[in-house]
Amino acid sequence: MELRQLGRTGLRVSRIGLGTLNWARAGGEQAGGPDSREQNAADQLKTFWEAGGTLVDTADVYGDGEAEYLLGRLLDGLVARRDLVIATKAGSVPDPERRVDCSRGHLLAALDASLARLGTDHVDLWQVHAFDPYTPLEETLHALDTAVASGRARYAGVTGFCGWQLAKAATWQLAAPGRTPLAGAQLEYSLLQRGLEREVLPAALDLGVGLLPSSPLGRGVLTGKYRQPGPPPAGSRGASERMAGFVAPYLDEAAGRIVDAVATAADGLALPPLQVALAWVRDRPGVVAPLVGARTAQQLAAALSVEGLSLPEEIRAALDDVSAPVHRYPDHDWSEL
Repeated sequence: MELRQLGRTGLRVSRIGLGTLNWARAGGEQAGGPDSREQNAADQLKTFWEAGGTLVDTADVYGDGEAEYLLGRLLDGLVARRDLVIATKAGSVPDPERRVDCSRGHLLAALDASLARLGTDHVDLWQVHAFDPYTPLEETLHALDTAVASGRARYAGVTGFCGWQLAKAATWQLAAPGRTPLAGAQLEYSLLQRGLEREVLPAALDLGVGLLPSSPLGRGVLTGKYRQPGPPPAGSRGASERMAGFVAPYLDEAAGRIVDAVATAADGLALPPLQVALAWVRDRPGVVAPLVGARTAQQLAAALSVEGLSLPEEIRAALDDVSAPVHRYPDHDWSEL
């Protein structure tokens, strides 16, 4: 698999990343007990590594640490630690009163706990999981500096920051020697969700921050599995009582037109729709590596087969057009209105 530089750093990652949120899900999202979940995780990691993948993304709150624990058990026994670029996150907390805690104390304690679960002395990319309005941003960023200076993290990034938050954080980190430049920013990005193009993408391009799109298949909707009338297919997120609300925003009429366009392009290329949708986001400006979270190794293999695909320009342009977000003042110059 082709490798790409993450932002303006020396870190090279595979241009498709493996997301591990599904490793720790319960109920309809992933049936079976701990043994079957570990086997599924092992199958996915093996499939990913054999395809040349290196970037594996997880978080301390995925299954309350279970995803990190599973990944740690698979390191060296299945795939050598040196062959993977491990990214994890900290800052989200299971507290209904405060969903985010990016204080220095919480972040550094969370990093130590992540390293213990992963069974490693460092992560390659450590990310703030969300913006914390109750903690000074400088304090949060200083925790990133401390983690990198201590060797517990090699690079740092953020997740879920809007445009001004990313610009402020990245500029602060570039303002003085000794601070850790932001290597990456992880946000949802797909043909069904192009909101980051408004402010986040320009900020990332200007400040040298690489984009790591999550949900590049539009929460599964771009695979075409929801095109048929009737109830969602069994085993899908849409059929899960816990996850149906996550999928619902992308099942409206506007999304349907985009999904139909992807399906038409896929038919013309004799490819599955998921490959067309994934290739589109993978090759967008500023994107380093979309993160694919599959339920099974077979689903992951289907996504990874996009490696040799480059969309024809006319198909890319058609998909750009049908999914174009509405940008008005002040995002566009007066001459473009």
